[in-house]
Amino acid sequence: MAYSEVVLQRARQRLAQEKAQYDAKAEARRAQIYQEYPRLLEIDRALRQSVAAAVAAAFRRGENPAQAIEAIKAKNLALQQEREWLLEAADLDESALEPPPFCPHCGGSGYVGAVMCECLRDICRDEQKKELSSLLSGKESFDGFRLDLYPAEPDPALGVSPRELMERTFQRCKRYARTFHPGAPSLLFTGGPGLGKTYLSACIARAVADNGFSVVYDTAGKLFADFEAVKFGGDQRDLTRKYLDCDLLIIDDLGTEMTTQFTQSVLYRVLNDRLLENRSTIVSTNLGDALLRQRYTPAIVSRLLGAFEACVFLGRDIRQLRH
Repeated sequence: MAYSEVVLQRARQRLAQEKAQYDAKAEARRAQIYQEYPRLLEIDRALRQSVAAAVAAAFRRGENPAQAIEAIKAKNLALQQEREWLLEAADLDESALEPPPFCPHCGGSGYVGAVMCECLRDICRDEQKKELSSLLSGKESFDGFRLDLYPAEPDPALGVSPRELMERTFQRCKRYARTFHPGAPSLLFTGGPGLGKTYLSACIARAVADNGFSVVYDTAGKLFADFEAVKFGGDQRDLTRKYLDCDLLIIDDLGTEMTTQFTQSVLYRVLNDRLLENRSTIVSTNLGDALLRQRYTPAIVSRLLGAFEACVFLGRDIRQLRH
């Protein structure tokens, strides 16, 4: 799961801070115990120094180190026995002086070899939710979607009512969010303004992120602005890498941007690269098929209308009905 560089950086900082707090708390507890039981401190110092000192002394005298180690074992065993008695008398567990590592798998580094540890992944999930919350209103949920706002009368052109069609679209979106996996089909949300495309795409974003997948949600205008910033602003690749690497990319309001050769090139690259790498994308637009063909290159339209599953939105502008 490829999280954006911003999310990763914040997660790593949080992990480092939490580990530092954990270590500081453990050290403070250890210092308190040693202050109350100074004999424990003396024993632990003696145990840490004894073997190294014995080996060093043996080498200086030209003796066999193994003999020096055997000679000190008896003394160490006595110290360890005394240490156990002191801990038992103080009703202390060994972990009070030597607590387990911050993370039993990675020790707090965030990685097991080259693989991200679950402790860092959990923080990444949390940071991603915060990032999505800053972009969305915070009220988007499938439970809040109102089908009663869509007309129940059949549409003569379709032979079905907008409400019935939106019931299918709504259930498709819920199922998509619930069963999402890397490589899930890409979706194209089409329909007029105010019909719930942004709302349902935001619901999907929240649900998929809650399930631990990396999600990037942005307007088409913001996406193109980030690519433009990289083109003219030097090395800022982390601004755009997230659009290509995340498990799910959601592009809202495609068609509201100023169409230029540059935006056409960027859109083709994003759509084509993600399709080739089997990464899921959701695009929402107010443009129908005919307007998409007028506005974008045949290569872009071929991908949007041929490789994406269409989710049609019908009805009256919900924003106006709510007022």
